[in-house]
Amino acid sequence: MDARLFPAWLERSRDEYAKDLVAVGQTPEDAHRHADESMARSFPSGAPSPGHAVFDVVDDAGVTVGYLWIGPDTSDDSSAWWIWDIVIDADKRGRGLGRTAMVLGEEYARAQGARTLGLNVFGFNTGARGLYESLGYETTSVKMLKRLG
Repeated sequence: MDARLFPAWLERSRDEYAKDLVAVGQTPEDAHRHADESMARSFPSGAPSPGHAVFDVVDDAGVTVGYLWIGPDTSDDSSAWWIWDIVIDADKRGRGLGRTAMVLGEEYARAQGARTLGLNVFGFNTGARGLYESLGYETTSVKMLKRLG
């Protein structure tokens, strides 16, 4: 990603994350605070932490239609990597762009020495879950919630 575009991406990613946190039950205030704290940890100087990369996802016409953020996970295992975020614009989904971005992300991680690649997906995101399963990702944990009203 062009470094000049990074601040706008950072804001977009933070907003997308907060929106997802609200969708799973956090208050808007808590979601925005959590998203702000998360981004500050990952981008303490407003730029990617060492080893992290943010890529634009572009379509065949060269138009940016999303992004992929990939880097080492939080463990001490340097060969364990993580898809921190991937977003394809809603009106561009279903064209294979997310799948292609994921495959290219795997190749990038492998070239950086990764032996595993993990990710988190919100339960409501059934389209993404299907994509990840079709790419060979396996469920390693499940977090559940019941609303008591």
